[in-house]
Amino acid sequence: MPMIDMPREKLLKYKGSSPRPKDFDRYWKDALAEMRRVSPDTELIPIKHPARNVDSFHLWFTGVGGARIHCIYARPKKIEGRIPAVVNFHGYSGCAGQISSLMGWTAMGFAAVAMDCRGQGGSSEDVSHVKGSTFHGHIIRGIESPEKLLMRSVFLDTAQLAGIVMGFDEIDPRRVASNGGSQGGALSVVCASLDPRVAACVSCFPFLSDYKRVWDMDCSGAYSEIRDWWFRKYDPLHEREDEFFETLGYIDIQNLAPRIRGDVLMSVGLRDQTCPPSTVYATFNKIRARKKLLVYPDFCHEDLNGWNDAVSYFLCERLL
Repeated sequence: MPMIDMPREKLLKYKGSSPRPKDFDRYWKDALAEMRRVSPDTELIPIKHPARNVDSFHLWFTGVGGARIHCIYARPKKIEGRIPAVVNFHGYSGCAGQISSLMGWTAMGFAAVAMDCRGQGGSSEDVSHVKGSTFHGHIIRGIESPEKLLMRSVFLDTAQLAGIVMGFDEIDPRRVASNGGSQGGALSVVCASLDPRVAACVSCFPFLSDYKRVWDMDCSGAYSEIRDWWFRKYDPLHEREDEFFETLGYIDIQNLAPRIRGDVLMSVGLRDQTCPPSTVYATFNKIRARKKLLVYPDFCHEDLNGWNDAVSYFLCERLL
């Protein structure tokens, strides 16, 4: 079998190499308390769409720091009782996409929402410095202080959105799932971690895991900001290396994974050099809830054959 990472037997036991800050639990307790003090001022703006069986909306809410966060929301037009919902998250530098992309969910009887991450390819605000797109560099944005990390705010947005959706009259709060791939796979884990009411978590080759391992493997691409932006430009002698990885530990999804209570479906490509297998296993191996990992030995960071149907079966069996 082709191998770019650890042998399979080591992956099954690997628990990560990045640090977990000693005050990690307090950090996220305080962060969630800050989130709960924010009035979301939720706004639903109808979207005209030719589909006759779907109601669709722009969904806006206020997140921590006063940022207005944009999402798209779709639900079946005819609803009897309360229905399940899927909260979707996009890949790094991407966006929520189009209403049509959510209609596979509405056809199965789910409501579906997709969030624009702050400052990336959509319409949400990055109030740390600018509005609109900063494209990349979000992992290290605000690295000067754990409380200023941009990803801290993005992580909180996921939990706040899940809570908003659970509060909709048409949604059964006991049947809400998180879903995404790459950065979206990471945020799906985060959402289910920060709001343990999330009943099911789907995560396709999650990003934002085990930063020290990524750096040790000399991975570029999506993680290039660690080496090319931070160390080469701001710490060329690595005088702050320990501090740097300690700070990133607050936004390392492997450290949040033990909080998940809902069922988890995750995937990994054993030839993935964007989100290396060991970083995926670092998170998966720390999940204590019921979990399943689909392993694709010959796949990289790409569409995984059969994955979408597996996700549909997983969520339909648990939430419909």
